[in-house]
This record gives sequence, C-alpha cells and structure tokens, in this order.
Amino acid sequence: MINYKKSGVNIEEGYEAVDLIKKYASKTHTKNVLNNLGSFAGLYELGKMKNPVLVSGTDGVGTKLEIAFKKRKFDTIGIDCVAMCVNDIICHGAKPLFFLDYIACGKLDKHIVSEIVKGVSDGCQKSFCSLIGGETAEMPGFYDNGKYDIAGFAVGVVEKEKIINGDEIGEGDVLIGIESSGLHSNGFSLVRYIVDNFITENGYNTDFNGIPLWKELLKPTKIYVNLINELIKNFSIMGISHITGGGFYENIPRITNNSVGFEIRKDRLPKKPIFEFLSSFGVSEADMYKTFNMGIGMVICVKKADSKRIIDFINSTDENAFEIGKTVSGGKGICII
Repeated sequence: MINYKKSGVNIEEGYEAVDLIKKYASKTHTKNVLNNLGSFAGLYELGKMKNPVLVSGTDGVGTKLEIAFKKRKFDTIGIDCVAMCVNDIICHGAKPLFFLDYIACGKLDKHIVSEIVKGVSDGCQKSFCSLIGGETAEMPGFYDNGKYDIAGFAVGVVEKEKIINGDEIGEGDVLIGIESSGLHSNGFSLVRYIVDNFITENGYNTDFNGIPLWKELLKPTKIYVNLINELIKNFSIMGISHITGGGFYENIPRITNNSVGFEIRKDRLPKKPIFEFLSSFGVSEADMYKTFNMGIGMVICVKKADSKRIIDFINSTDENAFEIGKTVSGGKGICII
C-alpha cells in the first residue's frame, strides 16, 4: 500500500518533534502570549502604547550550518538564528516581542529538531521575546538526508517618536564599536573555502589556540538586546548598525541617509585571533572588512560629548566597547585607516 511515509515523510516523527519542542517554547512565553503551540497561528497581545510601530526582521544562519552538522553540534545554531533577527530590529530602537522559526530538512529527526529549537528558545530568552510558532518541513528529495536549514522571523515594537533612524547624525559624531563574540554568522562560505583548500590535513579539527577550530567557528552570535535597551533608556543614541553580511563597508553607512562619511580606525578594533588566522591564508584587508565583523558586532553613533560616558557604561557591563571612528563631511562612503 502506498502512503505518505513511503514517499519519505514521517508524520508521526513530526508530531513527536512538536511535543519535544513545546517545552522549550513555553520557557519563552509571557502573559502577552495568548495561546500555545499547536494552533494555526500565534496570538500575542501588544499591550498599551501611545503610538506603537511594529518592527520586523527575518534572517537565517547561512553556511555556518554546514560546520554545525558536520560536527553534530545542533544546540547553538538556533541562538544564531534568533540573534541575526533581533540584532537587526533593535537597530531602530525596537524591543523584540515574538519570534517564529522555520526548519526544513530531507529526513526529520525529532531529536535534532528538538536540539535546534532548544537553541532558538535560549536565544529568545536572551532577547526577552517569545517563541510563539514555527514550521518544520520535511522535504525528501529536496534536501539531502542529514541536512537542515533554519530561518527566523522576529517582530518588535517601538513608540513612533522614539524610532532610531539616523536623522540627527552629522559631521563629527562618534562611532562606538561593541565587541563581537567572534565570527557570528557571516562569511562562512569564505571560511569553508579556506578550510577545504588550505587546511586539508586536519580541517575543522585543526588546533586553534588550544581548542579545535570548529569550536571557535561555532561560537553563537552575540545577542545585544539587553545592552541596547539599556543604552536607549539612559542615553541619546542617534544610530545603530548591526555588522553582518557585507562587513563594515555595507552596514555602517546604513545608520543614516544623511550625507556624511565614516572614518574607521582599525588600530582601535579588538585584536581577535580568528580574524588574524583567516587573513593569514591570503585574504586581502579590504575583503576582510567587506566580509567579517572584525571583532565588532554592533556600532552605535553618538554625540562626541556623550561618547566617554557611554563607553564607560558599556564597559561596566559584561561587554567591551571602543571608540572606533567618527563621521566626516562629504559623501556617504567609508574610509578605514
């Protein structure tokens, strides 16, 4: 007899995966979540606000997944997925409210999916947002067995009058960089190219500062929600940039539409060994700054008079901040000196 299972889709495994996932989702729920997983849609009560604006973002983890699955390390890529989304929406001053995930695979393994969603739950808890739904798609013949993809969607809210859009940025403002945890989730196609072509003997098991290289590469993307919320609450923040794909050159100019340029002092950036390691294989300096975060996960733009107090505040937390540059007159380009 022909049935769905013979085509490669195991509905029962999917049901069991949902049961495992529910315990992780429930850890993220607040009183604003009005239903549980299993409904057709997630319900979230916005609460009382004067003039709320919803802020949304969606992203994935990219080819960092390839390393995670090679090393059978499934519980951190969900954190990456959440981080890539919530770190984007906080750039406009929004507080994350809820998150949805999408996981696709060729053959579903409930234990792997459960580990992935555990990471999503951990990321949501770090972001103070609720995991209210998602989709797990088993697609035999489309994805290879053992391969998964994950994407996420986050929604936040900000009072309209408090939206951060960079309109107040002008010449002479200060750029403050907040340290990254490492590579985060960008540039992994280049990383994998380097490993596959130049580190062929031990590959991802190559020693890197006393640990296997893969452990450094799979460090989760840092989530900046709590810090940025505190900064917005206590200081005047004119612009925020999440340093993701495209590195410094693409992301820093997105802080504002005003006609200002950006000057970055590379000697003020933290010296993270992973970036020196990757550049040693012949990656040009320009490509390093176009591809990676170079040790800086977020950049904020503030008035010069406020910069020292803000840096001192950040450094009094568990984060590290550096004055990495300034805005300059003329054009919208970026100069790294």
